[in-house]
Amino acid sequence: MGREARCAASWGERHGDVVALLESTELIVRGAFRAKASLAALRDVRVVGDTLHFRAGNEDVALVLGKAAARWATALATPPPSLAAKLGIAAGSRVLVEGTVDDDGLAGALAAGDVGAHADPELIVARLDDAGELVRVANAHAALLARGVPLWVVYTKGRGAPLGETAVRHALRARGLMDLKVASVSPALSALKFARPRTAAPPG
Repeated sequence: MGREARCAASWGERHGDVVALLESTELIVRGAFRAKASLAALRDVRVVGDTLHFRAGNEDVALVLGKAAARWATALATPPPSLAAKLGIAAGSRVLVEGTVDDDGLAGALAAGDVGAHADPELIVARLDDAGELVRVANAHAALLARGVPLWVVYTKGRGAPLGETAVRHALRARGLMDLKVASVSPALSALKFARPRTAAPPG
């Protein structure tokens, strides 16, 4: 969701000015105190005046968000998109997979589509942590990428990761691909979507 606000807050017995972050799966506050809660566990979400109220576990929480309070309440009431939806995988989507799928969430997202050795895949998903393997995948599927088939690269995130975001961007941008979207796969994995830029139409 990616919402952020500076606000006065109370969380159980704790009070003070905080920065509230509304992420895809949890709400986090930092500042005068620190706390976080899974969005799936929040209850009794409501707006009173300019304040968002809810219960997290056994604690009452209030965030003074002003005019944004109603928008935050709506966001909390809206289920986040599934990983399959974030990756663009629907029932019947032809997906070509590279690498070893070592994450249950990613495996579940892929299972929503039709995974196999398709001659005409709609999407390539590569679970990689090695720069040489990334180059191999890009070269092996150069014809598909040239036709505009998008490539999601799923890699370990964080400082000291064996591949990392910078290396992924550098390797694929050097091959004329553009990074279009980022998605969190799990606490340990992130994904970047690449595709060949569309050729601009000639002036009329």
